Amino acid sequence: MNWNLREAARALDMTEREILRLVREGTLPACRVNDQYLFNPVELQVWGAERNRRMAPDVIPPNGEPPQMLSLASAIERGGIHYDIAGSTRTEVLDAAAHLPGVPAHVDRELLAEVLRSREALASTGIGSGIAIPHPRDPVVLHVDSPIILLCFLARDVDFKAIDGEPVRVLFMLLSPTVPLHLRLLSRLAHALHDDVLCQLLAERPARDVILTRIRELETRMNGSEPEGRP
Repeated sequence: MNWNLREAARALDMTEREILRLVREGTLPACRVNDQYLFNPVELQVWGAERNRRMAPDVIPPNGEPPQMLSLASAIERGGIHYDIAGSTRTEVLDAAAHLPGVPAHVDRELLAEVLRSREALASTGIGSGIAIPHPRDPVVLHVDSPIILLCFLARDVDFKAIDGEPVRVLFMLLSPTVPLHLRLLSRLAHALHDDVLCQLLAERPARDVILTRIRELETRMNGSEPEGRP
């Protein structure tokens, strides 16, 4: 499911001329087929998250997913929170993350590691502030039944070639059953990572319950049950 120029411009709330300029500068990922630029929606979402942009709210349809499938906290509970992930390079860290127990048993670990490395070779998933969001370029290739997020704290800082040049300390590895669901979860995660309290918690590496409690609080606000002004 690729987007054309008009769809990409609408998704990023930019003009088509701005999109073309960024593509020609090599800043925005795209491929050219029959004189037409096509855009991978997952890559656009990551690109927008790296630059503090948010997808237009009506671009990604609900697609009928049960509410629990859209929950960051539930996805993290499925994947688990893991500490002291070994590795001194991006490749080593991604290989280690691909073999964690939070990955469903039926998923081929070597295939997962390969698709994560391939995605990283296209452009860094480091979004800045010591955080990266590795994921397959095509979410459906692994055939998972439910969205899964593995939250990984690295044993050491690793250079992911992030946009701000800061080494990565924390990974949110996303595995999703569908592209629309992947995009919506990624959008929610990007929103949550704007929260100063959550970012401070991630820097401190607290217990699992502390992190999940804060994420649930943020999701309650995202769902409109609390006023946005709450710190």
